[in-house]
Amino acid sequence: MGVSPQAAVAPTARLAADVDIHPFATVEADVEVGPGATIHSGVRLMAGCRIGAGTTIFPNAVLYENTVVGARCIIHAGAVLGAYGFGYKPTAAGYVLSAQLGWVEVADEVEIGAATTIDRGTYGPTVIGAGTKIDNLVMIAHNVRLGRHNMICSQVGVAGSTSTGDWVVMAGQVGVRDHVHIGDKAVLGARSGVSNDVEAGKTVLGEPAIDLRDRKLQLATITKLPEMRKDLKQLAARVEALESSRGVRIDHAA
Repeated sequence: MGVSPQAAVAPTARLAADVDIHPFATVEADVEVGPGATIHSGVRLMAGCRIGAGTTIFPNAVLYENTVVGARCIIHAGAVLGAYGFGYKPTAAGYVLSAQLGWVEVADEVEIGAATTIDRGTYGPTVIGAGTKIDNLVMIAHNVRLGRHNMICSQVGVAGSTSTGDWVVMAGQVGVRDHVHIGDKAVLGARSGVSNDVEAGKTVLGEPAIDLRDRKLQLATITKLPEMRKDLKQLAARVEALESSRGVRIDHAA
């Protein structure tokens, strides 16, 4: 296709010879698009973005200024990279937005799902490591640093300044608090609420997230509670009958 005449491309943008820029895409000043990249309709690349070779950006994705995307990445429709982080300073007049001077860096061969958001860093970059795959509807906050080959499933939320090692898996609807570290090859089970560091190779589950084996024991115990309640009532009745037959009253509260 080449560069559509219906695309808006700034004169200072640098496009490789074999890129595809579809109609109604917007490429702002000083943007660089590498060889073989495809920019679909409705995409907006704000000033200073750099897009690596062979990367595809699907319709209506928005990359804020100075976002860096590596080679052979896929960014799906409606994703937003580089929006302001959720950081405010309280003042007498209300909340004031804190510094938003950073950017987003996405390494090679990363996939970012539809409607996923990755916020810019406060002063430096929010980083997505090489080979990481991020599903739809994921929220990555400011200053997060994801390692290589992470697998982040749908509706995960990762709070600011959290970091991960390599080959980490976060299942659906996991929530991770700010300023924690998730070690290499850790697995966070679906809907886990992670409030502390997770050791490398560990699997956790639940809210708060704890070791998978301990969580399974808890769940197994919970399923037995109705039976245990019934047994307790029967034991209490037997004790009461025994006391009555002996004419003895034991104070169970003692």
